[in-house]
Order: sequence, then C-alpha cells, then structure tokens
Amino acid sequence: MQGHLLSVILFTPLAGLFLLLFIPKSQKTFIRLWANITAAIGFLVSLPLIIGFDRSNGGYQFVERAEWIPSLGVQYLIGVDGISVLMVMLTTIMGFLAIFSSWDAIKDREKEYYSMFLLQQTGMLGVFISMDFLLFYVFWEMVLVPMYFIIGVWGGPRKLYAAIKFFLYTLTGGVLMLLGILLLYFNYFAQFGRYTFEIAELMKINLPLATQQWVFWAFFVGFAIKVPMFPFHTWLPDAHTEAPTAGSVILAAVLLKMGTYGFIRFSLPLLPKASSDHTIVTIVAVLSIIGILYGALVSLMQQDWKKLVAYSSVSHLGFCTLGIFALNQSGITGSIIQQINHGISTGMLFLVVGVIYERRHTREIKEYGGLAHIMPNYAIVFAIAMLSSAGLPLLNGFVGEFTILQGAFDANHVWAAFAVLGVIFGAAYLLWLYQRTMLGEVTNEKNKGLPDLKWREWAVFIPLIIWAISIGVYPKPYFDILEKPVAQIVHRVHDTANAAAVPTTPTPEVASR
Repeated sequence: MQGHLLSVILFTPLAGLFLLLFIPKSQKTFIRLWANITAAIGFLVSLPLIIGFDRSNGGYQFVERAEWIPSLGVQYLIGVDGISVLMVMLTTIMGFLAIFSSWDAIKDREKEYYSMFLLQQTGMLGVFISMDFLLFYVFWEMVLVPMYFIIGVWGGPRKLYAAIKFFLYTLTGGVLMLLGILLLYFNYFAQFGRYTFEIAELMKINLPLATQQWVFWAFFVGFAIKVPMFPFHTWLPDAHTEAPTAGSVILAAVLLKMGTYGFIRFSLPLLPKASSDHTIVTIVAVLSIIGILYGALVSLMQQDWKKLVAYSSVSHLGFCTLGIFALNQSGITGSIIQQINHGISTGMLFLVVGVIYERRHTREIKEYGGLAHIMPNYAIVFAIAMLSSAGLPLLNGFVGEFTILQGAFDANHVWAAFAVLGVIFGAAYLLWLYQRTMLGEVTNEKNKGLPDLKWREWAVFIPLIIWAISIGVYPKPYFDILEKPVAQIVHRVHDTANAAAVPTTPTPEVASR
C-alpha cells in the first residue's frame, strides 16, 4: 500500500461510489451509512500520508508514475510535497464531516446525492496531487459536474440559476487555463523536440516575459474565478446561499482552495518572470485588497445569515491571494495556513447556519435573537467558530492572518495598512451577527422550544473545534512542513526576477556604483 498510497487515497471515494450504485434506492439508511463509511475510510487511508511524510525533504514524495497517452506525452503522474499534503488532509477531513452532516438534512434522492459527493471527493484529491498538467486539468473540470448537481438538485429556491452561473463561470476560467497549458506544451516541444505535460519538465522552458505574461493572465482568470477574487466573485454568494449545507461547507473549505493552490503551484514557479513583474504584482495585490475590504463591508450589510458568511469568504480569500503575491516566505506560508484555517472556520460557520436552518427553515437574521438562552451549547459552538474566523489569538485564524500581514508589510507597508482594516471589519460583522442572533431577549415565539445540539451535530463540530484550537496554540508543525517547499518557490521567483533584472551591458549609472 505504501508504494501506491496516493492512488489508494485518490480512488477510495470512487470505489465507494461504485459499490453504492448496487444498493437499492429504497435502502435509504444503508445508503447514508455506506457513504459515511466510505468517507471515513477515505480519511483513515490518508493518515499514513501525514505520518510518513518527511518534513526535511522539500521535494515531492510518494510519487507514482505510469504512461497514460504516450503519443501526447500524458502520464498518470501523482505526488505530494508539504503544500499538497495539507490540502489532501483538508479534503479528506472536510469531505468526511460534510457527508456526515448530511445525515438528517437530505431526505430525497439520497443515492444520487452521496454519489455526487464521492465523485467530487475524487476530483478534489486529484487536483492536489497531480504532477501532470493534463491530468490536473481533467480533475479540475471533473469537480464542476458533481457540484453543479449538488446545487441544482438539492439547493434552495433559486438553485438552477445559482448552479448554471457557477458552472458557466468556472468552465470559462477552465477553458482559458487550458489555452495557457497548451501554450506551454507547444513551447516545450519547440525547445526540446518532444511533447510532455509533466509540470517539472515544463519549468525548464525559457519563455520571454511577454509570453509569460500572456500565459499568466490565462491562468489568472481560471484561478481567480475559482478563488474567487474580486471582480470574479459574483457566482459565489448565489452558489453558497442556494447550496445545501454540506455543499456550502465543501465549497468553502476545499473547492475555493483549488484557485489559490493553482497560483502557488503553477503561476509562481512556471511563470516566475511574469509573477514577479511589478505591474502584475501590483494589479493582483490591489484586487486582493479590494476583495478584503469589499467582502467585509458587504457582509456588514447582509440580512441573510448564510449570505453574510458567503461574502466573508471573499474577504478572507483576499488575504490568501495578497499573501501569495507578497512573494516572500511569510506571505506564502501564511496564505497556505490561512487556507486551512478558512476551511475550518468558514466550514464551521456554514454548519452553524445549517443547524438552525434545519430547525426553523429561515436564514433571515431578524428572525432570531436570544438563542443563547434556548440553545446554550449551540451558542458556545457558534462563538468559537465566530472568534476563529475573526482571528482571535490562540485560535487558528490569528496565526494565518498575522503571518500574511507580516509578509505583506515586508513587501509593501501600504498593503498591510489596508489589509488590517479588513481584520477590523471582519471582527465587526461577525460580532454584530453574534449579537443579533445569540444575545438579548428571545423576541420570536417560534424560537422557543428549539432543541439544542444533537449528538451527531456535536460529532461534526468537536473535531473542527479541536483542530482550530490546536493550530492556534501550536502552529509549528504547519510551518515546518511548509518551510522547504515554500522556500523553493520563493527562490525560483526571486532568482529568475534578479537574473532578468541584470542588464547585459552595465549602464553608466550602474558602473559608477
């Protein structure tokens, strides 16, 4: 198993899906049970990955290689470094908890619902472990289909509009990204005389700055839509609001990270000249800061509980892209850790909304108030999730935000100054949401007698609470596992940028120095 560990992790959800197809639709309890068992096994088989991973090695580990389409230079090539390991673990844990949280929420077409979730799990894992660009693209596009159906079949009143909007936005970005991949593919052939989609080989291409810029913007649209960055964000609030709770959880916790992962894994190391170009960096940083402030301010105005959490993702992911394009160790490391934190914190917040929605079937904030008197355990869990998202010290959000701000400050003081405003606004909308829903007197008779958290809901929240506190108290293992792979990316970007900046003939000004 050790030699093919990644394949086992990748195809466990698919194997579970295959067996699920043979369970009769009438066996609803068994369908739920089997889907949860498959997701749990998917998490358990990923544990040897984190246990056996060598943190002192900055390269790829657990690599598997097999010919797929030799005539086109396509391989089944998978592997993980420190960045990928964290994303794989985030996917297996959040996938399991999202499926587990669906036990009481989904009442119809359970077989199709869980099939879509298991298919999506395979697609997301494939994105994070692919070392062949075409293989990566197949998994990237594969994720769209199950999420489209999860939103479009089991979503809210405007589910078809949200599903189609999500699909069209992300498909458009994927097609542009494919054009960028093909440009690299044909340039490699022109320089080396053979075809390959292997990412490590494509890094050997020597492209002029102008060509790198074209490829960068093709990648940028694909990744920015998935994040989503301002102004490509408009599909996200609709998708989040209309998706079932588990769909919102997995969308926020994992799917959005595919975009930020793309920037780190492909844009920076494959296109170092373009990624370090002053104009490009400034544009991306400005868009990130606008996203941070815009997402926070719009969250302050929301009357729908779930839509508020959805817009908060625009703000939080703005921090992640800002950290990436600070182009330094602190910024990129903080970005990756914050991506994990966002998955935990925002996943918890969507679960919090889902719990109350199942009881009252409304997300209007004005319908609530004083819930802490009726559901004290629920109020405690919500407080932890809210403070985690707000970045309270000793909780996970603080570690990521502080490290990103450190990296942003090193890159540009002004960036950090504006980003700090996002932290303040973030605390404002989260605290105001908590005050309006949990504190004060019970103003709505319909809320009296609402049951507090059930054991199954506790079972979903407790792992996330423990994870949030553990990162906040002791984040060292995350910094250790990221140190070498991030350093390699930073060195590649800066070394290339410095080499490009050295003139072939010194100018009089340079010579005089």
